[in-house]
Amino acid sequence: MAGSVPRIDISPPLLNSACPWATTLEDLQALFCCPFTGAITIRTSLLKGFHHDPDIHQYTFFDPVTHATNAEAGSSSSSAPIPETASLNTLGYSPIPLETYLSYIDDISGQLSEPTSKLIIISVTGAPDEVAECYRLIAEHSLKLNMPLAMEVNLSCPNIPNTSPPAYSGEALSRYLTALQALIGSAPDLPRLPFGLKTPPYTYADQFKTLKSALMSGGPPCPVSFLTATNTLGSCLVLADEDGASGKPRLPGLGIGGMAGAPLHPLALGNVVTLRRMLDESEVTKHMDIIGIGGVEDGSGYGRMRGAGATAVGLATALGRKGLKVFEEIGPTTNQPHR
Repeated sequence: MAGSVPRIDISPPLLNSACPWATTLEDLQALFCCPFTGAITIRTSLLKGFHHDPDIHQYTFFDPVTHATNAEAGSSSSSAPIPETASLNTLGYSPIPLETYLSYIDDISGQLSEPTSKLIIISVTGAPDEVAECYRLIAEHSLKLNMPLAMEVNLSCPNIPNTSPPAYSGEALSRYLTALQALIGSAPDLPRLPFGLKTPPYTYADQFKTLKSALMSGGPPCPVSFLTATNTLGSCLVLADEDGASGKPRLPGLGIGGMAGAPLHPLALGNVVTLRRMLDESEVTKHMDIIGIGGVEDGSGYGRMRGAGATAVGLATALGRKGLKVFEEIGPTTNQPHR
């Protein structure tokens, strides 16, 4: 029965997505203490951490029309700020290993005077067996905390050299689901936590069918509690000059990375609508929630994402640009009814 699959509860339905601004203990403490977030997501980690090279792994904000930035425009008060509503990054995952993030959660939990329902989503990745081990560690750790935990499996980062995002492959998706089901089935005393998949932007019907086929093979019901849609759009390039004459990339090397922010918003909305309809077509998957992310930076964007079918809405680029005040700006919108 679908009731046997744990669900996520995010109230208010607003949170950050896994991003560079959810990396450090200070980042996470500030996000968790923000009264306008109903949950927080930790930047994607691995069991042993990701090798971060500051000369390679970078990000930039930019105007999606001109590719200009405020940094290039200078600090003159006479010029209007450039609308840096888009971002591009060549980042990988967090350099901080999962074990350290669990200790950060201990610190946050220890500061609470009483238990809270505010959810912490731990985003992880790695090989299927490594992700299963992440689940085991997180589930065991949940027993001593004052807040609930969930796990997000990031299968969609476009910035890992010589590696395609697993969420584009039905075979790869099935390997992850099989590894997690095997662990859960073999450890009945392990606390059952909600886990979800972070998907890439899908652009044609067969990609959605591939995901659906993998999810249907894991049930009934499918053990996945939620989808986080979408990650950044890979193979994007921002040039440092407005007319592109020099052809100089803004980021290191070829400068090709994952794009987010305003230009991603229509594609993210399309993904959320399509995924919601797809999930609702079967009893095996209709229980799954969707965390909608991609280009939301104000109440209108939040409303569009909720109207598209997102159970909760995540922010990344807007958080990086505006800081925590973006949640306060959107906060009143979360009280409005949505379908």
